[in-house]
Amino acid sequence: MKNIMLVCGAGMSTSLLVTKMEKAAKAFGDEVHIFALPISEGIKKLQEVDCCLLGPQVRYEKINIEQKIQELGLKVPFDVIDMRDYGTMNGKAVFEMAKKLIGD
Repeated sequence: MKNIMLVCGAGMSTSLLVTKMEKAAKAFGDEVHIFALPISEGIKKLQEVDCCLLGPQVRYEKINIEQKIQELGLKVPFDVIDMRDYGTMNGKAVFEMAKKLIGD
């Protein structure tokens, strides 16, 4: 089972997106664990995930995530969620983005 973490400012704005991503994963027949956390907590969970997606509102944290991944010697793929997909809560597109990053 793959673990996909979404991070945003407070971890709340991504909860609806998580639900929509879970629905997309089910449609694909994929077993995944998708969860959302505020950026401060998400950085602490990098060792436990297969992919990290940043909400567009915390795109400025991308360098900090990259540094932490390198510091821990991890190979966790990560990127910023497309603003349009985030704004429209396009769970299918964001899930497909995560799958591509993971290499599925």
